Amino acid sequence: MYKHFMIAVLLLLTTNLVCRAQTDFWTSAHAYLGQTPPGDTPKIFAPNLLPDTGIAMDRVAWSADGKEFYYCNALKWFSAGTNKIKYFKYTDRKWKGPFVLTDQYYAPTFSLDDNTLYLQLNSGEVWQSKRKGKGWSKPELYLKKNYGLYDFMPVQSGAFYVGSNGNQGSMKDWSTYDFCKFTMSGKDTTIQSLGAPLNTPGFDGDFFIARDESYIIISAKETKDFECELYISYRQNDGSWSTPESMGPLINNGTAHRWGQYVTPDNKYLFYTQGTSEKECHIYWVRFHKPQSN
Repeated sequence: MYKHFMIAVLLLLTTNLVCRAQTDFWTSAHAYLGQTPPGDTPKIFAPNLLPDTGIAMDRVAWSADGKEFYYCNALKWFSAGTNKIKYFKYTDRKWKGPFVLTDQYYAPTFSLDDNTLYLQLNSGEVWQSKRKGKGWSKPELYLKKNYGLYDFMPVQSGAFYVGSNGNQGSMKDWSTYDFCKFTMSGKDTTIQSLGAPLNTPGFDGDFFIARDESYIIISAKETKDFECELYISYRQNDGSWSTPESMGPLINNGTAHRWGQYVTPDNKYLFYTQGTSEKECHIYWVRFHKPQSN
C-alpha cells in the first residue's frame, strides 16, 4: 500500500511540475515568439517573421505549452491552391522556423490532447495530421460530408463547432452558412444551427469557441464582400446565447475583413486576421480579458 501511495505522490508531483513548466514558459520572455505583448490596442504580430513570402493570414494555433506556433501563409486571399501551413518551434532554448508543415491546407486547429491538428482543405472536408516522433504525419481525411465544415473546432464536451449550411442551401452558397454545433456518436452525426441571435440571413462562419463553450467570438455584420466586425456572445445557463456585443472600437476600427479569431491557451491574447486589401492584410493580436461565467 505504501508503494502505491508513493507512486501516486510521484505522479502528482510530475503532473504539477509539467503544468508549472507550461505556465512558466507562457510568462517568460521567450513566449509568443519572443514578441513584446500588446495592451488593449491591437498590433501586428511578428511583422518581421511571418510574411516571409505572400500573406500571413487566417486562424493561428498555439500548442498548449506555448512552444509551437502554426499559421497559414498564402499568395492571395481566395486562392486555396497557394496556401501553406507554416510553423515555428521552440527548441534548444530558441525559436526555429518558419518551417512548412504542409501545402494547400489552412485553419490549423489542435485537438483537445494536442496530438492532432485538424486542417481545412475543401468545404465539406476535415483533414487531420497526427504527431509522429518529433514531427507530424501526412494529412489524412477525417470527415467528409455533403455540407460545409468550415472552421472546425473541438470542445471539452466532445462536440465540435463549425460554420456550415447544414441541411439548408448549397455547400457552395456561403450565404446559407450558420454557426453550428456538430456531434458524432459512432457512425451517426448531427449538425444543428445555433440559431438567433448569433446567426443572420447572410454568411455566418468565422468564429472562435471557448473549449468550455462559455463564449464565442464571431465575425458579425458581414457584408456581401465579407467585410465584418468582431463580436462576442456568452452562453447562458439555459444553453442559449446572449446578444452578441462588439469587441470595441480599437478592434472594430473601420471597414475591413476580420476573421481567424483565436484566443491563446493561456487566455491572455486574442489573435485575428484583418485586412482592407491583400497588401494590407496581417495577423493581429491584442490583450484579451477572459469573460466571467454567466
